[in-house]
Amino acid sequence: MTSSQLWLAAGLRTPFAKVDGPLSKRDAISLSAPVVQVMCGQLRDADRPDLVVWGTVAPSLRWSNIAREITLDAGIGVHIPAFTTVMACATSMVGVFAAADRLRMGASSLALVGGSESMSGVQIGINQGFSTWLRRFFQAKSVGQHAAMLSALPLKDVRLHIPSVTNRTTGLSMGEGCELMAKAWNIPRARQDELALESHQRAVAGWNKGFFDDLVIPIDGLAKDVLPRADTSLAKLAKLKPSFDTESGKGTLTAGNSSPLTDGAAGVWVASDAGLARLPAKTPRVRLVDWELAAVDMLRDGLLMAPAVAIPRLLARHGLAYEGVALWEIHEAFSAQVLCHIAAMEDKAWLRERAGVTADMGSFPWDRMNPNGGSVALGHPFGATGARILSQAVKELSTYPAGSLAIVSICTDGGLGGVALLSS
Repeated sequence: MTSSQLWLAAGLRTPFAKVDGPLSKRDAISLSAPVVQVMCGQLRDADRPDLVVWGTVAPSLRWSNIAREITLDAGIGVHIPAFTTVMACATSMVGVFAAADRLRMGASSLALVGGSESMSGVQIGINQGFSTWLRRFFQAKSVGQHAAMLSALPLKDVRLHIPSVTNRTTGLSMGEGCELMAKAWNIPRARQDELALESHQRAVAGWNKGFFDDLVIPIDGLAKDVLPRADTSLAKLAKLKPSFDTESGKGTLTAGNSSPLTDGAAGVWVASDAGLARLPAKTPRVRLVDWELAAVDMLRDGLLMAPAVAIPRLLARHGLAYEGVALWEIHEAFSAQVLCHIAAMEDKAWLRERAGVTADMGSFPWDRMNPNGGSVALGHPFGATGARILSQAVKELSTYPAGSLAIVSICTDGGLGGVALLSS
């Protein structure tokens, strides 16, 4: 095993756009290929990565290993191994962890990792019963067999399968699951709207000060994220109706404090010491110190609560409290989900019973979270969010004093979550 350090270096992404918007004509592959091409074009001496890891969440019948298809379409070389990862919203984050394990063994020194999502191009299928019938129908060898099968076709099977953002086990959408979390932790609507407003204000400020200029490439004439809103306000957010709990009169999650369905692609570099030397010297980079994956009981703990277990476990392993972390990048699937996480992380009983952490972790430093905006404002293409948030954290943390720490956290469907610990 190599003793080389592991590094993350900031990558690139497309602008993020709302579903059925400016990027709607591109699928997950054609969103990703330009990102891969430009990232590889920045390497020294026509170099190429040793490995490509990519992922997307919405399945397609047109491919299985999207990482390989993107590598080929980008034209960066036919001899680069490529594999696909999937873990819902943390898809490209677990791709980073998988690549880091490979580099840690000394098998490679530089990996290009990312993900993409075309929510505008989600493929509609047919019911499994009808699919099976069609396959057998085309296998039939005579007119008589075809006629018999037509007469026996169960009409109840002739229906479409339309994918939805719904958990298979619970039957609840992410928003419905988060509404239950918000009620369990008594998260008020007003606080959710405040957090959403801060996300938009910080994202707009980030664009205005040029923070995103070297993280985003233009595509199809689009050069900036279209989702951050400079004109929103608490008054405007307060007027929006609940999006998920629409009947009880107690719903608090709205289109304004929830991340929108989004199209986009993003990449990030994972490198050893030797791999880091292959990147342009100006590329922001930080050390990947450690990471943690966690799973919770969705019915007992909440659909999106796994980071509230993973974060304290990861910090406790390094003898750290919340105050010891200079930068927090927490994925905002919903404002309520972030608020639930922090409430749980400050609850000693939760830490002891759910995370197995008995150390005093202290209070959460709210002023250090998502300084350039989060997913509520920037958007959330499921497969791309991990690479987006990691590159954003790398660039921000690289400006901090040496040895400063960052936590990057992503909750996912299925009661799962991923967390990374970074150091400048």
